[in-house]
Amino acid sequence: MQNGMLRPLLPLKLPFFPVTDVTGEVIHVGPGVKDFKPGDKVVSMLNFWKGGGLAEYAVVPLKTTVKRPPEVLPEAAGLPVAGLTALQAVRDVAGIKLDGSSKGVNLLITAASGGVGHFAVQLAKLGNAHVTATCGARNIELVKKLGADEVLDYKTPEGATLTSPSGRKYDVVIHCASNITWSTFEPNLSTFGKVIDITPTFKSFLASVTKKITFSKKQLVPLLLIPRCENLALLVDLVKEQKLKIVVDSMYPLAKAEGAWAKIMDGHATGKVIVNI
Repeated sequence: MQNGMLRPLLPLKLPFFPVTDVTGEVIHVGPGVKDFKPGDKVVSMLNFWKGGGLAEYAVVPLKTTVKRPPEVLPEAAGLPVAGLTALQAVRDVAGIKLDGSSKGVNLLITAASGGVGHFAVQLAKLGNAHVTATCGARNIELVKKLGADEVLDYKTPEGATLTSPSGRKYDVVIHCASNITWSTFEPNLSTFGKVIDITPTFKSFLASVTKKITFSKKQLVPLLLIPRCENLALLVDLVKEQKLKIVVDSMYPLAKAEGAWAKIMDGHATGKVIVNI
């Protein structure tokens, strides 16, 4: 959308206020709303097609809004889309159980210091998976602290080929980066390994269908986020219990939101970029 590639689909109309992830205080509730009242602190994900988060006030949908307990700071605005995507990839598609019973699963997470990646590392480790991660050299120690067992600098030969330092084959890859081809993933996958692409393109969908109809043992799985209130509530609870950390790259006032947008588009933010209103 930022580059105009989704026009004429997005934005639906101008002016358009982007951003879907918000946290704040309830000012007013609509008729029939019983679970929230003015003064409640909440975390919410707005409708992707309508946006509206980059503003002083926003109308939030009940189906993707949860209460924010006092233990969870306003930085939880960085949680919804990235956290829900990571949860869907790790738990629902990769099949890693967050109760710690998934020991033995070898998982690769690319761009592990980014928004989705840093959540995916932590959630996978809650499931007791073995995590190999890629990131830039400056973030290696951070990703290790988040729980990764092995970390590759993506600019090194080993990082470029995604070769596990321990020689492991990956049962699942959560692909949070870009410009990595199937031919790079394929030799690193276990017999029934799969790559979960969190930013799928038409080419990804086509490749996924091709592998299914040819009965390939190794699969490419395009992921489309399906936001659910109960999943957002789970993530907020994990933050409350200090089992999940929200890494904040930087915070900007609303008057400098353009700088925040530029930081995101640069593609090298560590964790999340927050606009504080």
